[in-house]
Amino acid sequence: MSELKWYVLKAISGQENKVKSYIENEIQRLKMDQYVTQIVIPMEKTIQLRNGKKVFKEKPYYPGYLMIEANLIGEVPHVIKNIPGVISFLSLTKGGDPIPMRSAEVSRMLGKMDELSEFAVDSSIPYMVGESIKVIDGPFNGFVGTIEKINEDKKTLEVMVSIFGRKSPIELKYMQVSKVV
Repeated sequence: MSELKWYVLKAISGQENKVKSYIENEIQRLKMDQYVTQIVIPMEKTIQLRNGKKVFKEKPYYPGYLMIEANLIGEVPHVIKNIPGVISFLSLTKGGDPIPMRSAEVSRMLGKMDELSEFAVDSSIPYMVGESIKVIDGPFNGFVGTIEKINEDKKTLEVMVSIFGRKSPIELKYMQVSKVV
C-alpha cells in the first residue's frame, strides 16, 4: 500500500463545503476511509460591517480549491472526480495524473490555516463617509478629520483635516487612522 499524500482538488467556486461533505459521505459509503483521510478547505476569517456592527465571517482562502490527503489507488481518484462539483485534480497536464503537493507546501498551507483562523482580515470597509477619525500614523499623526471619500480598491480614505486653519484633503490608508470614540 502506497502512502498518503496531499493533493489539490479543483471544485466549483462557492461550493467547496458542499463538495467536501459529498466526498466525505461517498468515501464513508464505499468504506474507503483508509484511502482518504482528510479534506481541508483553508478558510480565512474576515470582518464585514453589517448595520454598523462588525460581523465575523469565514470564507475560503483559495476559492474553488480543496486540499485532500489521500492514497490515490484503484478506484479512489475515479470516485472523487465523479463527485458533483469536482472539476479535477491539479495535474501537470489536462486530465493528467494528479500531482501531490510537496511537504513544504503542505506545512505552509496548514501553517497558513492556523494563522488565518486566528486573525480576522478586515476585508470590508470599516469606515463610513462623514465619520470622524484620528490620524495615528504618518506626517499628519494626531490630526482629527472627517472622511470625505472611501477608495475600497486601494483601501484608502480621503480625509478632510484642518491644517493651519484651512481645510485640506489628505489620502490615508485604513491602517493610518482610528475611529474617534
